[in-house]
Amino acid sequence: MRHGKKFNHLGRKTAHRKSMLSNMACSLIEHKRINTTEAKAKALRRFVEPLITKSKSDTTHNRRVVFSYLRNKYAVTELFKEISVKVGDRPGGYVRIIKLGNRQGDNAPMAMVELVDYNELYNPKGNKAKKSTRRSRRGGSKKAVTAPVENETAVQEEE
Repeated sequence: MRHGKKFNHLGRKTAHRKSMLSNMACSLIEHKRINTTEAKAKALRRFVEPLITKSKSDTTHNRRVVFSYLRNKYAVTELFKEISVKVGDRPGGYVRIIKLGNRQGDNAPMAMVELVDYNELYNPKGNKAKKSTRRSRRGGSKKAVTAPVENETAVQEEE
């Protein structure tokens, strides 16, 4: 029976689970993208998204509440100063989970967890990468070949 089982315990005691999610959330805030198992990714999303929502309004109370979850003042500072500004107009869904396949050692299903507004590939509003111009080999080699030939003929005429 599953009475009272509202979230995945991840095979850990309460203190270990809270510490692990706190550390993973700090890593996600710092690096904007981390790789983990699918179960931990889903638990992390439920842990982080309310904190990002709280960071939208920068008050002393909200900073203290978020600090009680993260226990890392650098992560809290970055969350309130940088990330909250970027996700200010988004009503939710700050974290994206992309499945990566199975891990080689134990065949565990892996996933990449990332903050949505920090991925330029999937972000339609973000700055698009400039396309590089294609240069054909023929066009570049003709210029390279013609330049030395002209110099050689000029040298031969001087002699």
